[in-house]
Amino acid sequence: MTRLARAAWFSLGLALFLFLLGKILSALKLPGGANLGGWVTFLSSIAIVLFIVLGFRWLRTKLLWRLRNRLIVTYMFIGVIPALLLISMAFVTIYLFAGQFANFVVTSGMELKLHSVEAANGAIANELAAKLERGQPASAESLAGLRKTSVNWRHRQVCAWLEAKPLTTCLQSDGKTAFSFPAFITGPFRDVVQDDSRLYLRGATLLTIPSGKLVVVSSEPLNGDLVQEIAPDLGEITLYASAPESPPSAANQTTGNKDSVPAPNQNGIHLSVAQQPPGSGGPSAKSRQETLAPVLTAGSTPPADGYIDRVITFGAPLPAVNWQTGNRDPHAALIRVQTRPSVLYNRLFAALGDFAKGVEYILLIIAIILAIIEMLALLIGTRLTRTITGSIAQIYRATQHVDRGDFSHRIPVHSSDQLAQLSLSFNSMTTSIEKLVQEQKEKQRLENELVIAQEVQAQLFPRQISQLESLEVHGFCRPARTVSGDYYDFLAVNSEKMILAVGDVSGKGISAALLMATIHSAVRAYTLEGVPLLREPVAAGVSSGSKLLLSENYPAHEASPGALLSLLNHQLFESTPSEKYATLFLGIYDDQSRRLTYSNGGHLPPIIISEDGRIQRLDQGGTVVGLFDNLTFDEATVELRPGDIFLAYSDGVTEPENDFGEFGEDRLLELVRGRWSQPLARITEGVTGAVDDWIGENEQPDDITLVLARAR
Repeated sequence: MTRLARAAWFSLGLALFLFLLGKILSALKLPGGANLGGWVTFLSSIAIVLFIVLGFRWLRTKLLWRLRNRLIVTYMFIGVIPALLLISMAFVTIYLFAGQFANFVVTSGMELKLHSVEAANGAIANELAAKLERGQPASAESLAGLRKTSVNWRHRQVCAWLEAKPLTTCLQSDGKTAFSFPAFITGPFRDVVQDDSRLYLRGATLLTIPSGKLVVVSSEPLNGDLVQEIAPDLGEITLYASAPESPPSAANQTTGNKDSVPAPNQNGIHLSVAQQPPGSGGPSAKSRQETLAPVLTAGSTPPADGYIDRVITFGAPLPAVNWQTGNRDPHAALIRVQTRPSVLYNRLFAALGDFAKGVEYILLIIAIILAIIEMLALLIGTRLTRTITGSIAQIYRATQHVDRGDFSHRIPVHSSDQLAQLSLSFNSMTTSIEKLVQEQKEKQRLENELVIAQEVQAQLFPRQISQLESLEVHGFCRPARTVSGDYYDFLAVNSEKMILAVGDVSGKGISAALLMATIHSAVRAYTLEGVPLLREPVAAGVSSGSKLLLSENYPAHEASPGALLSLLNHQLFESTPSEKYATLFLGIYDDQSRRLTYSNGGHLPPIIISEDGRIQRLDQGGTVVGLFDNLTFDEATVELRPGDIFLAYSDGVTEPENDFGEFGEDRLLELVRGRWSQPLARITEGVTGAVDDWIGENEQPDDITLVLARAR
């Protein structure tokens, strides 16, 4: 459990504990129970937030683990959500545009009506002004004619004032005017006005004549008939007008008006607006609560032209001028239009006629093309997603096989894209790994066999050496690889004679080790059992199938190094490939005479180092063993005086190189002379240590073999 989870459970548990504690304290009527409610709410809020975070992490871990789910979420954020936002914004924009256009139709109709009222009012004002200048009665015959001929003028009221005094054209039967004199008029005027909680379309004209200022006002009530005339067949148009809403006592104290304001109906819309500034006819620096109540409804919602032809309802404020104060109130009224897109479309493209049908067809074709493109994009995106996720899933399953050690599993490839190349690379990798595993197994098997061969070869080298009375011997061999192709041996023929053998087989590794084992076995066999003599020599060039005729054996103590080398040469020539050969030094030491009889078959000449520093090379013999048949090997005899050291070695001692050249024979002799009095084993350690230092960090190039003997 993570620290965040522990914190969430701790907050929840503490909140539950405090909740139960509060209940217990309340039940026992102990103080403090009510004060725990805030802590419970606080801890519960923290726990809820932490659990939401944990839930989000869990969903992210479980749902977004698969690549397909990640791609789906990515497509949602990149494609779907922006598209939905754009579509939503388009619908909102279209809705707002349609609603605004519907209100524009109504307000523009009102504006045209106001222009008409203003123009007619100007004509009446000019007519009255002309009569007043001529001293005639202030009557407008044109007004009477308009009321007879035009239905609209039957509802219009025209009043005229000369120097704020009403003329007879404005007086009613009770001697009052239809509406009060507008003291705020200073020039041409046309606007929607609010007078006595009612709305009117009014136009005013101010003319200066010799007798004073003439003000003529035309007024038409804003009712359902007028609205229907302005926007016929547009839809249901509702007009909301504002009316002050306050307690009667407060109204009487502030305004002193005894007339009651009609209360708004249940569908009223309440707005809070600021009171006008001082001098506007109302109290200053105070606020009043206004209610917008529906005062008229004209028309009806048209029937739908299709499934998508939904109702559009939109409202817009209708500013009005307060007739008593002249102040313009932007919240005096509200127009709400309820219509349908088809009606607005017909009005918008009414001027295009039949061309609008062509536009509809073009838009329909574009919509179909876009839908097809969207479907193709969705199909292609789905296929590409399946291709990607399918390839990743196959690679993931393949890694599971590899994790179980099954390198034979292959990913099927059916495409030629980058993912297919990745799958092919994975298959190539598993194939290579499978081969490497097989090679490793084979290598391990060979190494095991080499270890066995090393153990077997180690048994071939002499482990217990029977020292003679007058000769002390010591041998050392270190393979460059697991097994060695070098050979040395000490064979006691009897209590007075010992055979010293040192050899080096061509090549390295197993083949050289096998040939070395053959030489070792042959030398021991011929030495211990006697040496057969050739009754009829086999000539060079005779086929390998020729018979070797043997007579009776010489006893082992009568065997000579040359005869042994000749017999070994013939055996190796017959039993090994032509490129295989060996160098071999054989010497027989006689303890009584202190003489060493030897024959050297191509090996590096052993050296006898006298106590006075003189050296003698033992180079008598012949060429290498096993390369040519019917060879004879010369023999020679040397006498070992007390203190003389016999030194035989392989090329692995003198031929290693570094930046200064070869190790060399001179350096070897110098090392031996420097350790003359030391035991033979210590001399061997000094020589091999110097060779190792000469090689350094490089790999040992060849087998290192040393054979030392000291005359006593």
